[in-house]
Amino acid sequence: MTAVGSAGPAEKLTESPGEARCPYLVVREPDTVREVLHRAADFSPANALEAVTPLEGPALRVLQRVGFALPPVLASNDTGTHAGIRKVVAGFFTPATVAGMEPRIRELAREAAHNAADQLDGSGHADLVQAVAAFPPAVVMLELLGLPVRDIPALKRWGLDSMELFWGWPGKDRQLELARSAADFYVWLRKLVAESLAAPGRNLFKSLAEHGLSGPEMCSLGYFLLIAGQETTTQLISTALFRLLEGSAPVGWDDAATEAGSRSVVRHVLITESSVPTWRRVAALETDLGGMPVGAGTEILLELSGNQVTAPGQGRSWPPGQAAGSAEKAAYGLVFGSGIHRCLGAKLAELEAAVIVQEASAALPGIRLRDHQPEWIRLLSFQAPRTVTVDRPPL
Repeated sequence: MTAVGSAGPAEKLTESPGEARCPYLVVREPDTVREVLHRAADFSPANALEAVTPLEGPALRVLQRVGFALPPVLASNDTGTHAGIRKVVAGFFTPATVAGMEPRIRELAREAAHNAADQLDGSGHADLVQAVAAFPPAVVMLELLGLPVRDIPALKRWGLDSMELFWGWPGKDRQLELARSAADFYVWLRKLVAESLAAPGRNLFKSLAEHGLSGPEMCSLGYFLLIAGQETTTQLISTALFRLLEGSAPVGWDDAATEAGSRSVVRHVLITESSVPTWRRVAALETDLGGMPVGAGTEILLELSGNQVTAPGQGRSWPPGQAAGSAEKAAYGLVFGSGIHRCLGAKLAELEAAVIVQEASAALPGIRLRDHQPEWIRLLSFQAPRTVTVDRPPL
C-alpha cells in the first residue's frame, strides 16, 4: 500500500504478519482527497460497494439461491443515470424535510434515554449503544422514506452483518454465516419493495419505480441505503457517547445536555473519528494525482476522518503551515464525502446525533463509563465501539 499525502514511506497493512489486508493506494491529504472525489471521470466509484474480501463459492451460492443482485445504482454508479436517480432520492432528504423531522427525532431520543434510565434503575447498568443509539435512527430512516416501521432488531442485525461481509475480512466460515444473513435481508427487502409499490401515498420505492428503475435496481439501492442511512448514524452516536464519558470530548457529559454542547461533541467526533473514516475509488484510466502517476485500475482508499484501520493513532495529516481552524474546517468538509456522490443524509445524521446525545445527557446525569476498553467495530470504512456500558457511582 502506498500513501499519498502522508509524511511516512510507502507501507503495507496486514491483518496478521504476512497477510495482506489493505492493498490500496491510500490518499490522506484533504485537498487531494477532495480532488479525487471531484474528478469522477478519472476516479470512478465503481468499487465503492465491492466486497473487500472476495466472496467464496459457498457464500456466493447462498446469495445466488435468493437472486441476490446489486447492480450499480447510486453510490457505485459511474454512468449517466446517476444524476437522475440521486435527484429522486434527494427529494426525501430536503432541508425542509430534515428540519421537520426534529420533533420526531427528539421524541424518539427522549423515549430511548428514559428506557436507559429505567435499565439503570433496574439492573444498575446499561449499554447506551443498544438502549440509546441503536433504534431511533432506524425508525427515523424508515419514516422519512415513507416505509413501514417494523423488524427493527432484524434490520440492525442485518446491517452490521452486511457491513462486515462487504467491508470486513471474514474467514470462510464467518463469510458463509454473513452471506446467510445478507440473503435473509435481501428477501425481506424484495418483499418490502413489492409491498411499497402497491401502498398508498408517497414512498421511496414508488418514486424510484416512477423514475424507471427495475426491481433489482430498487433492491440494490435500498440494500445499502437502509444500512448506511441508519447504522452509520448509530455508530456516530455511539462514538460520541463513549468519548463524552471517557472524558476526551471537548465538553463534559453535563455540558452535552445543551444544544450547543451536543452539537460541539458531534462535530468533534465527525472531524476526528467519523463512523465512515474511509471510502474507495478506482482509477478509470491512466492518470496522475499530486504529480504521481496512477495506473488504470488502481484501487484507492480515501481517508475522510480519523481512520484507525490503515493509520491507527495517526489522526489526520494536515498540510504544513495550515492553521488548526482551517484544518478542522477542511476535515469537516470531507466527512460526508464531496462532489456528486456526497452523502445525501449528512444533515439528518448530524441532527439525529446531536439530539440523541443531548437527550441522553439530560436524562442520565451522574453516570460513568463502566468499560473503558470495549470491543470496537473496525472495518475498512466503518468504526465505532460495539458497547458503551455505564453505571451510576455509589452514593
